[in-house]
Amino acid sequence: MYDFAVFWDWMAFAVRWLHVITAMAWIGSSFYFIALDLGLNRNIPGPADGEEWQVHGGGFYHIQKYLVAPERMPDHLTWFKWESYSTWLSGAALLMIVYWVGGELYLIDAEKADLALWQGILISAASLTVGWLVYDFLCKSGLGERPTLLMVLLFALLVAMGWGYNQIFTGRAMMLHLGAFTATIMTANVFFIIMPNQRIVVDDLKNGRTPDPKYGKIAKLRSTHNNYLTLPVLFLMLSNHYPLAFATEYNWIIAALVFLMGVTIRHYFNTRHARAGNPTWTWLATALLFIAIMWLSTAPMYQPLEEAEAQPLTPYEQKFADADGFENAHDIVLGRCSMCHAREPVWEGILWAPKGVLLETEADIARNANQIYLQAGVTHAMPPANVTYMEPADRQAIIRWVRNAGL
Repeated sequence: MYDFAVFWDWMAFAVRWLHVITAMAWIGSSFYFIALDLGLNRNIPGPADGEEWQVHGGGFYHIQKYLVAPERMPDHLTWFKWESYSTWLSGAALLMIVYWVGGELYLIDAEKADLALWQGILISAASLTVGWLVYDFLCKSGLGERPTLLMVLLFALLVAMGWGYNQIFTGRAMMLHLGAFTATIMTANVFFIIMPNQRIVVDDLKNGRTPDPKYGKIAKLRSTHNNYLTLPVLFLMLSNHYPLAFATEYNWIIAALVFLMGVTIRHYFNTRHARAGNPTWTWLATALLFIAIMWLSTAPMYQPLEEAEAQPLTPYEQKFADADGFENAHDIVLGRCSMCHAREPVWEGILWAPKGVLLETEADIARNANQIYLQAGVTHAMPPANVTYMEPADRQAIIRWVRNAGL
């Protein structure tokens, strides 16, 4: 029964909800501890590296930091790790649901690479692993003692991956995978470096050994990388809602500039939290980078209509074009949807097709049958506020057409 599409859409929504919640927890704790560490009062006597008094929710909190650990391990020790793990696991599940199961529509761009879906999925999965291995090698190669150069090389790696993804995947998938690539590095930092190093220190203390401060230093480097990568990851994950970001030939350059914005923004807040100055120049730098991004996004976003019509449908898409009721549904979509979802929209105020979805040709409509069914058939999400007055009978006709495809 085709209502499996409804179930699958709800599954995607549930996993996305979980992903957002866990990401909020991880990013929130990350930002908090970075700000706390930078703002500690270190002009105090004793073994502690610094302390801070804070007030929140009607209570006062006295926080102390030790570079290694106190002389005696506390009975209760809270570990901050599951926020990161849960975010990555839920994100990986969402990537599989949207870009692997829905790969024929969202993953592979046939104009860029003639690949089977399984090949695209293999590249998707392998690239995340390879990226971490390359990054980890760079960190362990001695560059850890030269953090600025290491950050430059990391930036070069991210730009190269964005360009590489764009040679194979759709613009939307490129942005998402670059975000997943970066998030994998961040979570792997926690799982493979930060947490094991902290366990070594705790084990040394429990067994009466003096911990080596190098483990804290290594963990601090990886944590700093995570801090600077957080904002770009959020942009990349949100980009699939904005064709101006992903549906332009310069999308990989836009992604590169977003990483630079992440550096300027975090530099400002890190400096302020450390009470080391007020680098307002970062405001101008961030604004100029964003203006450059907006300018790049105005490049031609879509191919000419003739080329789009010439692209053959996949066997899966062809079933919708051959199903009973397609001609009627085609006319309904043209009359109710194509004024916005066009290569040159005619609806006032719409400059580009929302989310890059085109509904002008028979091929366009067959390719987007799933979303038409969910957005304009089962639900009344489209047209927005029913501005084109789609009748109930029209929605029923769309439902019958898609179900007639027998999928």
